[in-house]
Amino acid sequence: MTMQAPMEHRWSPYADNGGTCLGVAGDDFCVLAADTRLSTGYNIHTRDCSKVSQLTDKCIIASCGMKSDAITLHKHLKARIVMYEHKHRRQPSVVAIAQMLSTVLYYKRFFPYYTFNVLCGVDDEGKGAVYHYDAIGSFERCPYTTSGSGSSLVMSVLDCQLAKFNQPNAPKTQASKQEVVEMAKDCLSSVAERDIHTGDTGEVFIMDASGITTARFDLRQD
Repeated sequence: MTMQAPMEHRWSPYADNGGTCLGVAGDDFCVLAADTRLSTGYNIHTRDCSKVSQLTDKCIIASCGMKSDAITLHKHLKARIVMYEHKHRRQPSVVAIAQMLSTVLYYKRFFPYYTFNVLCGVDDEGKGAVYHYDAIGSFERCPYTTSGSGSSLVMSVLDCQLAKFNQPNAPKTQASKQEVVEMAKDCLSSVAERDIHTGDTGEVFIMDASGITTARFDLRQD
């Protein structure tokens, strides 16, 4: 009688729940857009799951990657912000939150949060601020960025329409707030046509001196 060879079972603590987000900073505003689909592979778990959390009156965060890690990270950031408010009697600035997020992610570098974050807000000078992160806290302030399963599709459009790369004769004008909002909607709509992990509903968050306003629009349902 021959012995059956041992069967190897692999298990990973991580999962990628897909989705796409993008952020664009203006002179006196900031726009963040993300879809609401939560999926694993070919399975859609829910069509209405926001990737965005509001941290302060002038700062929001969007996280793509693993949803459970994103929930844990957002709860941790909100707790740290409450501690800051009790100590300093004011809300932290976007710059302070950006550094804190980097510290929190790097602290977990040996067993990282599997989240790819975009932090957006308005700084103390009233200018739009967008920060892009990797999973272990390396970050950069940039005029625009994107993250998630459809990020490669979004970035090429933003490079073309905002930075005017390889267009020597194009006017170097700053896009208005409404133009950026419409561009963000177009980007997510285009990604939803090509990426099965992005779709259902899009959320747009517009931040300026008056506060944060939100809007929703439909994406592909299949």
